[in-house]
Amino acid sequence: MQKIKKILAPTDMSELSSVGVRYALEMAKELTAEVIVYYAVPLSEDWFSGHEKHGPVRSLLADEEAALDKFLVEKFTDDMKHVGIRQKTEFGVPHSSIVEMAEAEGADIIVMSTHGRTGLSHMLLGSVTERVVAHAPCPVLAIPSHVRPTAKAA
Repeated sequence: MQKIKKILAPTDMSELSSVGVRYALEMAKELTAEVIVYYAVPLSEDWFSGHEKHGPVRSLLADEEAALDKFLVEKFTDDMKHVGIRQKTEFGVPHSSIVEMAEAEGADIIVMSTHGRTGLSHMLLGSVTERVVAHAPCPVLAIPSHVRPTAKAA
């Protein structure tokens, strides 16, 4: 098995996705690997209607980059001290953007939480995690949202 040196940790900055990011950070600490926390900002008419006062697209991207930075600082400050971490934010379709980012970065593994949706909406739309698993250029570790990483060692 190849040594894991680069972990891609996609997030949508939700509480559920933070489970996957935390798992990736703890895994990286154990393996001395780098983590790329990646936020693919989905674009839709709903998104633009909520952000119409923000101006040009580059300022919208800067706002999302700042939001990702704030999310990481608020949730993972202690974990980030011990791991090489980079942040990437782009506009795109989340599942395909995650796959493309894994390819571009040469990620050894993608670690992401699954939101565990079920029912008709899941059957019609599929989940981002399932689509990533189906097309990823590397292994994908899907962490159920109810799983918590082991307690931190002192």
